Amino acid sequence: MTAELVRGQNHPLFQSRLEIRISAGTPIVAAAALGDENGRIRGTAWVAHPGAPTQPGLEVSRQAAADHRLAVDLDAMTDAVHRVSVLLALPAPAGAPGPSRFGAVAAPFVAVTGLDGDEVASYTITGLEAESAVVALELYRRQGAWKVRAVGQGYAGGLTELLTDQGLPEAVQLAGSINEAVAQGLARSVQAPPPRTSDGDRSRQAAAPAVGPDQGGTAPQGATGPVPPSYGGQPAGGPGQDGPQPAYGGAGTADPSTATGGGPVNYSHPRRQTSAPPPPPAAPQPRPGQPAQPVAGDATGWSMEERLYNQVWGMFEDLARTTAAYRSAVDFAESRMDKELEQALSDPRSRIGGQGDAARESARARHAELVGQARESLDRDLAQLVAEADVVEPALPPAFARWDNPAWHAYRVPMEIPMALRLGDLRLPEAERIRIPMLLRLPLERGLWIDSGRTDGIDGSFTDSHDMRRLAMETAVAHAARLLAVYPAGEFTVHVIDPAGSGAQALAPLTQTGVLAAPPAQGAAGVTDVLSRLTQRVDLVQMALRGGAPDALPPGFDTSQQLLVVNDFPHGFDDRAVNQLRYLADEGPSVGVHLMMVADREESAGYGPLLDPLWRSLLRLTPVPDDHLADPWVGHAWTYEPPLVPPGSQVLHQVLTQVAAARRSWNR
Repeated sequence: MTAELVRGQNHPLFQSRLEIRISAGTPIVAAAALGDENGRIRGTAWVAHPGAPTQPGLEVSRQAAADHRLAVDLDAMTDAVHRVSVLLALPAPAGAPGPSRFGAVAAPFVAVTGLDGDEVASYTITGLEAESAVVALELYRRQGAWKVRAVGQGYAGGLTELLTDQGLPEAVQLAGSINEAVAQGLARSVQAPPPRTSDGDRSRQAAAPAVGPDQGGTAPQGATGPVPPSYGGQPAGGPGQDGPQPAYGGAGTADPSTATGGGPVNYSHPRRQTSAPPPPPAAPQPRPGQPAQPVAGDATGWSMEERLYNQVWGMFEDLARTTAAYRSAVDFAESRMDKELEQALSDPRSRIGGQGDAARESARARHAELVGQARESLDRDLAQLVAEADVVEPALPPAFARWDNPAWHAYRVPMEIPMALRLGDLRLPEAERIRIPMLLRLPLERGLWIDSGRTDGIDGSFTDSHDMRRLAMETAVAHAARLLAVYPAGEFTVHVIDPAGSGAQALAPLTQTGVLAAPPAQGAAGVTDVLSRLTQRVDLVQMALRGGAPDALPPGFDTSQQLLVVNDFPHGFDDRAVNQLRYLADEGPSVGVHLMMVADREESAGYGPLLDPLWRSLLRLTPVPDDHLADPWVGHAWTYEPPLVPPGSQVLHQVLTQVAAARRSWNR
């Protein structure tokens, strides 16, 4: 069982002899430093690096490489050693020409394993930009036991600044020695392997992340590959359009063209290992002239979960491309018909009579022929996608599955966090039979906004304001329940603000099963109390992380991810509460505090542009089918369908009952 850590999180170690595996996608230098009870490095003999690769209980690589394996023997440490820090740095340009900042390369991945190769804990170092050196993680001794903690502290000043901050008096000299060892070939640089592609029948290439207007760039023009269906990034669409974006694990503005070591950065998933992933299961050989039979999990990946995630990504890409080709063909046919009609009617002699009628009929016939050919090709591709969806949907794990999937009837509280969470389905008007799961990468990097405003349905139906509020709250409860269900016991906590109590009926599955941290807060006093506690939590964790002392949090501090569900905003909110809400939306996700708003934007219009940044920071979802989501590459407006529980189903109550029981057992 592997613990996938986020910054500041720790995990116990039950083995003394360990291996630390590092993968960065580009040559880097790896080192390990010993620290005393104050975390300070007492001298150069306390650092293992390429120029001096072995120290008591430590052995590191002798070369700069894309992948490293460091050996650690905690029993061999003296009593004076209380901390082992894993240090990563980009080689100095003189030693190994290449990128000078971690923001230009793939997010480094670090895993602590036993000697048998089984992972104990892993950490993907995200959010790096100008830094060229980083303290990846640390093993530390606490009350006679060892733990591992994800650090991710970067330094723009490189190794010198890092070692100085660690308290090493000879920081400048040691950093120079390491860089000199690399430059002189004592640590020969090994190029990263070329990027891998899947082996399926379709060519599914990982697309670089699109950059939205609020990220300092624009979406690429003329790109042929759509963004994958993972929506953790920032909006990239125009007004009224939310641009789906992937949560890749690297810095959001990383440019793959700047990466070195054999090709573009592979953004498909942050978990990287030192060998190629196992091949996907072989599909049955088709009969001559027949299409290949689809197989669930036919994409590459380290686990079936990752294979299915990448397969869903590929289905999204295939549907977007084949639909774009169909639309382009139809546009061409119409343009050609218009041109032929214009030419036929430009001659006064052919405007009337049988000659003109024949020309018009011929133009329309060619148009119908071209459109028919395009539709035939589209139907052939859609039939293959439908067959694939028919085998993939039943194979999805609960986190990826619809509420009507039998996987939920066999639900058990998980032991680890999944890669992603299903937020609903996506479809296009040309392919009504196909629903592509809309997957959100975990942990959450962006809040959610369930829009309860009145809207005309895409099918022409109308939903009044009362029904929209009810449906919006039921959708929010379904999302919150799914988040509770996919996290291990005690690792996700939900708070609810319902100032007027209008959401009591929709909240019944959460309140009756006892999965909430406390009853829904009501009235202005309840709003103030919950917001104050969560903003204080954000401040406290941020101070601890910035001070490099995440273990200095108060005893009994709840380290679980926190979700705040706000109903009927802005009712019950004064100006101070509104500012606290904005603060949670901006600063909360980085320290595990997330926001889910159930609100009608027009009702908060009295605040003017003050709340515009709040709405832009949240991923807008709707309780009824809507076509507000757009991918910024191909330009399709995708119809989003919320993941509602089937009418009369008891699956939500059954799942939450198990979650509550596991939570009570964990708290004992």
